[in-house]
Amino acid sequence: METVRFTVPGAPKGKARAKTVRSKKGGTFSYTPEGTMLYENLIKCCYRQESNNIIFNDGQPLKVTIIAYYPIVKSTSKKKKQQMLEDLMFPTKKPDIDNIAKSILDALNKLAYRDDTQVVTLHMEKHYAEDPRVEVEIEEIKNG
Repeated sequence: METVRFTVPGAPKGKARAKTVRSKKGGTFSYTPEGTMLYENLIKCCYRQESNNIIFNDGQPLKVTIIAYYPIVKSTSKKKKQQMLEDLMFPTKKPDIDNIAKSILDALNKLAYRDDTQVVTLHMEKHYAEDPRVEVEIEEIKNG
């Protein structure tokens, strides 16, 4: 069974909603904000570097584990920082965990798998770390 692990460096980012604007001709159109596009491109690059170009088979059920490590604010006291690093305190702040998952899963569409509908199990966690990042693991689930 195939498994791919990769890390996206930097603070976790959630998927922003598409923006809808009116055109000069009176119609409307939607576009993905630039920050979201840049983050999704970073995710794609990180996947390509670690995956050996693995594409999970169409229809193959997948389990995805996403662990988001949030930065610790520099002004945090030593005591509080230690509690954060020991998982005695968790990041209950934005981006929301579901928006982080959306950025990761959408970025990997047509790259790691045909569509994120193949993801049947999703495990997510939020922690603090001195080196903010998002760790992702994709693994096949055996059919039958």
